[in-house]
Amino acid sequence: MGRNIGYCRVSSLDQELSVQRVALERHGCHVIFEEKVTGTKREGREKLDLALKVLSGGDHLVVTRLDRLGRSLRDLANIAHEIENAGASLRVLDQAVDTATSAGKAFFGMLAVFAQFETDVRRERQTEGIARIMNDPKLRLSKYKGAKPRIDPARVQTLKREGLGPTEIATQLGISRMSVYRLLKENGHAPS
Repeated sequence: MGRNIGYCRVSSLDQELSVQRVALERHGCHVIFEEKVTGTKREGREKLDLALKVLSGGDHLVVTRLDRLGRSLRDLANIAHEIENAGASLRVLDQAVDTATSAGKAFFGMLAVFAQFETDVRRERQTEGIARIMNDPKLRLSKYKGAKPRIDPARVQTLKREGLGPTEIATQLGISRMSVYRLLKENGHAPS
């Protein structure tokens, strides 16, 4: 009987792994690899690579949802192939997939296609939304202009010429001293 090796992932540093971790522990995963990195690409997912390396015959790589493993059809197929080559299987808890069975392999293939479809649809909607904003003058005025500059470089130079030091300039303008130093350096003034 093989081991249950858990893998959980969230896309950003401010997201929590605890819900996935609890589900994997409940499923009998004593070893769980965790990472906070995007799932759109395989590169840079060091914990996934480690999880795949420790798999051996009869083991199960366990994830809570398929999108935690990957979002691209190619990546999911490659990961499934690596799992199979290790003599292991994949279990996806929320979608009740177990690639140790023929039905599980078929269901995994369908879910992988839908994961890719969902990613593609999201990307298309984003592209369409940006195009709509860029083509509508009223929307374009309110979006994609970038942040208003908080620092007026000319004002920094004026205050410097008036004899103020970087700390006084920063305090007066409500900006950091580092910003003042950077602007003075960019404009050829040695900070004092």
